[in-house]
Amino acid sequence: MVNQTRIDTFAEKARAVSAEVHPVASMEAALDHVVQTCITKEACQVLASGCEYPLADPARDLCELKTWQKLIAAPDLNGAALEALTERCREAEIGLIDRGLHAYTGGIDVGFTLADAGIAETGSLVLNCTSEDLRLATMVSEVHIALLKAKDIYAQAYDLEALLTDSFSRTPGFTAFITGASRTADIERVLSLGVHGPLALHVLILDEEEA
Repeated sequence: MVNQTRIDTFAEKARAVSAEVHPVASMEAALDHVVQTCITKEACQVLASGCEYPLADPARDLCELKTWQKLIAAPDLNGAALEALTERCREAEIGLIDRGLHAYTGGIDVGFTLADAGIAETGSLVLNCTSEDLRLATMVSEVHIALLKAKDIYAQAYDLEALLTDSFSRTPGFTAFITGASRTADIERVLSLGVHGPLALHVLILDEEEA
């Protein structure tokens, strides 16, 4: 049963740590959000090391920012959902990958994943990231978009004991707790987003039994 109080608390706590939270009525609506986010963001850009220094004209030409085709990574999808996203990406002229993300770590615009659970108390996502591709989608994409079923939002971390016990017993195992966008204040005590991970986190809350 969906608990509206938990949904509201989760959204409040997640937004407090710079996450965007949006309700969606269906997987189709979630896919629309993913593609639209990719369309409206600036494409990933790569600047070679050393290009910040004065250079001769030929070297400066080589150091111009390279803008690649926009790219969405969706290693969690299969079946009809993957087909639907593939069609949307084709129409929008956006690249789509669902495996081999290690070859694209310098330029993934949007990573789309499915969350296993949410913790209302802290606005955190829980993902059982057993594959390298899934881990990379949550870590190296400029924008991470996670789909979370409303019924999978728990009041506090202690309520996930059974789920986590099962997750931790699997090998290989890797369970991620994600709270807001990546952030650090190590550099001159200035809060910076995206230093160790995505610049932005979007949580799409699906009020539906099956995604």
